[in-house]
Order: sequence, then structure tokens, then C-alpha cells
Amino acid sequence: MADWKAAAAEKRQSLVNLIPTEWVIPAPPPPDAQRDVTGDYVRQYLTEDEVSITESEVPTILRHIHQGQWKARDVAAAFCHRAALAHQLTNCLHEIFFDAALHDAHALDDHFAATGKLKGPLHGLPISLKDQFHVKGVETTMGYVGWIGTFQGEKGTGKEKVFESELVQELRDLGAIFYCKTSVPHTLMSGETINNIIGYVPNPKNRLLSAGGSSGGEGALLGLRGSCLGVGTDIGGSVRFPSAFNGLYGLRPSSGRLPYEGMANSMDGQNTVLSVLGPMAHSVDAVKLFTESVLSKQPWLHDPLVVEIPWRESVFQSTLNNSKPMVFGVLANDGQVSVQPPVERALRRVADVVKSLGHTLIEWDPPSHERATELAYGAYILDGGRDIFESFALSNEPMSNQVAQMYGREPKPESTASQVAALNVKKRAYQKEYMEYWNSTSKLNDLQEPVTAVIAPISAFAAPTPEKFHYYGYATFVNVLDYSSVVIPVTHCDKDIDVFDDRYVPMNSIDEQTWKDYDADTYHGAPVGVQLVGRRLRRKRYLRWQQ
Repeated sequence: MADWKAAAAEKRQSLVNLIPTEWVIPAPPPPDAQRDVTGDYVRQYLTEDEVSITESEVPTILRHIHQGQWKARDVAAAFCHRAALAHQLTNCLHEIFFDAALHDAHALDDHFAATGKLKGPLHGLPISLKDQFHVKGVETTMGYVGWIGTFQGEKGTGKEKVFESELVQELRDLGAIFYCKTSVPHTLMSGETINNIIGYVPNPKNRLLSAGGSSGGEGALLGLRGSCLGVGTDIGGSVRFPSAFNGLYGLRPSSGRLPYEGMANSMDGQNTVLSVLGPMAHSVDAVKLFTESVLSKQPWLHDPLVVEIPWRESVFQSTLNNSKPMVFGVLANDGQVSVQPPVERALRRVADVVKSLGHTLIEWDPPSHERATELAYGAYILDGGRDIFESFALSNEPMSNQVAQMYGREPKPESTASQVAALNVKKRAYQKEYMEYWNSTSKLNDLQEPVTAVIAPISAFAAPTPEKFHYYGYATFVNVLDYSSVVIPVTHCDKDIDVFDDRYVPMNSIDEQTWKDYDADTYHGAPVGVQLVGRRLRRKRYLRWQQ
């Protein structure tokens, strides 16, 4: 068996070799000397045209391409360049295929010039993908050294660099351009992104902090505007963490809404808590456009788990134009871990805006989220970690400390069929209890309406410092309930405002650790986001006030 370090180094260098020489830049100063590598820092390596293109919003990019003002190839080249810079600054890429992107974009330009027609609503739009998606011509390692040169750890399947995930095929048909796949933590089961191939992915706005995980490469790439629209996945917060940590919008839809067919994954076949895919972007408009476009392909015809619910623009517009006040719950504290000062301030700001728009706020006091966290963790280890330990054994590479927090260093006994069934019964009972609590909120406000959405933290902190992501409860309850959630960027940490409260009395040991981990100077400048949580398969109404 080849040495895992050599295999990882070779793969890592292969990415560097795919970056054009003229795009190679000096290594940035250390994080304590240059925290923020976004904005002016990265712009110094770009032309004015490249800055204009890559800092435009998705609707603007599409309008310029579709009206013939920008060439799809020029747009793709600009994003390839900025993505190459982003990787050199944050280790955010697993796969680079710039040449294929430029070839595909050129073909779209030729098609448009010859016919005057667009391939689809996303004609010419560069889209980045988390390294769970299979794309023709490139491999998927999902952060495992042992997956290099294989199809999900297996050789000779005939699928290596040939097979494509269902969503990739649909986005191609819609006219999208693919140019890179982004970094993930090996196993995917961490709120930080680290693996033995690319190392650690820092937050580009504040490199003392994490970019998040498991869609952390997407978060960092988007944070540096090396992408205008990316796709991540979420089984415990993996779209929402990096979206919030990098100042982005991110959608975690309910399962069965968007096509997951043909994706690489950990614990494939575990159906108690399902992973879902979702868009990450710089605007609500981009999130809406992605969802609407994908649903136009009728994914339920090709993914047996997608429910047949088309995009209904008339329903969306009627909701958008409805001036009737809504009721919002506010979850300020889940009773397990208190949020740090920047997150507390962000929650107050969102609540104040909602109230100023004429909506009603109530305190959200639901069934215990501790139970939801226990259910989620129970689902994640149903196989005792067998799936991930087998993947590590392919190369004998070590597991990161971040992943070991959940799985330990050795496999555990697998659950029996009866134990799986019992866990599913507990989950269903919890979902029923939470549902009835939600219904009961109509009795807690003058409008006599149940809560439309809950304003909640996505985590207790703006972003974790390395190896200090100890609590996931603000995210995992959404996955257990299979509710919809949208992350919205709110503000940035400010050391002069978000001061440490030395009088705080912790509720438990994890709360104490989270409280002690906060340092106003360290967090200064980092983005802060919150989530809006809606019921299962509902995401339109609670976006209205953002518009």
C-alpha cells in the first residue's frame, strides 16, 4: 500500500499544477498579520473587468450574458482566475477543471452566436460544487486519501470520471458551467473543514477562524467571490454553518425537494436523518433562481426520493405581495448553550427589523432541543462508524481531531434492526410533539396565527476557532425535524460592541467552554448570520419580509 502522505502530497500538488503560472501569487502574510484576504486584498491580483464580473450578482451576470454584453467564456475565465486565487489563500478546492469550463463556455457562446438562443435559464452561469458531486472528467475524493483514483473507494467500477450526479446533469441542461469542486472534511461530519489532502480551510474574512463545514470549501470560495453560486449539502448544518460564517445566504430545504440521486456520501442508506443539498450565494434572488431552475427540470422523474411539487411562481408572488402581518418565533437560547455576544446582537437586530415591518414576535419555547441532538447523533453512529473507518483504512490515514469528537478512534458496535426501528419511533414522536407545539402558537399572539418562521441562531458563535466547535444543537434540530431553513447574513463582529460578559454563569460544561472560547479581539470583523426556520417543505412565506 502506497504511503498516504505521498499520495496526499501528489494530489495536493496536482491542483497547484492546474493553476496557470500567471495566476500564481505569493503566500499571504500569517493570519495575525493579515486576517482578511477578501475585498481589496484579493482584488490586487485581478483586472477591473474581472472584479466587475466576479462581484456582480447572479441576475446581473445572467442578464449581461443573455443580452450579449458579456461572453460566457470571459465570465468563466474571470471566475476561474478568482477561484485559483481563493484556493491559494484558503485551500478551498479539491478539484480544478478550468480548461473544461472554458471549453464549455466557448461552446455556449458559439451556440448563442449561431442561433440567438440560450441553452437554458442558467446559460453561461459558473456554478461551484461541493466535492460530493460526481462530475465527468474529474474524480471525487470527499477528502479521503484512499478515494484518490477510485470511484468512492472502489476501483474497476467503470464509473471513475464518467458518472455524473443527477443535479449536475440537470444544471448542465439548464446551461450552467462547472469549473471546480470544493473542499470538505473527510467523512463530511464536522463543522470545520480539514482533511489530509488539502489541510485546513480558514475563514477568508478572518483567518483566525474556521470557514465552517462540511461545505466549508464552498463557504470560503464564495466568501472570496471565487463563485457567485455554489451547492453544498446539509445533514447537521453543513450548508448553514459555512453560509453564516462567510456572510452568505444558504438554503437547507426539506428532504425530497431537490435531487440528491447519485451523490457521494457518508453512511449511504442511513435514512433516519437525511442529508439534503442546497444553494449558497450572495443574495436571496440567487437562491430563488437556483431552486426555481432545478425544479423546472422535474427532478422527481429521475430521483425516486423527490416529491412532485413544482415551483409555483403565482403562489410565491401572492405571498410576496401579501401585506398581512405574520408571526415569528424568536429562539434566543436553547437552554443548553448560550450564544456569544455577536450572535446575540444579530438576533436582536433581525427581531427588531421584523417587528418594525409590522410583524408579531413571540418567545420560542419548544420541546427540548437536547433530545433532537441526541436523536441526530444516534442516527449518525447507527453503523458504529463502520463506513468511515473502512474509508480511512483504504490508505491508513489518520482521522482529524474534529471528526474524532463524534466517532472516537475505533469503531463501535453496529445497531440492530430493532434499535434502528426504536430510534425512528423516538424521532417520529419528537416530530409530532414539535409539530403540535408549533400549532399551539396560534394561541400565544393577538393575530391568532401559528408562527410562520423561527428566528434562530445557526450556532452559538459567529464561527469557531480551530478544534473548538463543541456544540451543534442550534443546527441539528432542523435536520431531525426535516424543516426548511434559510441563513441570512446580518452583521460583523465588533470588538467595541460585542464585549465579553465576565459575570455570566454557565449552564453546563459545554456552555462554559463556549463562553470561555469567546474573545472579542479574535472575532473582530467576522461575519455573523442567523437562520429562519420554517416547517417541512415550506420556504416561501418567510422570505417575504427579506424582499
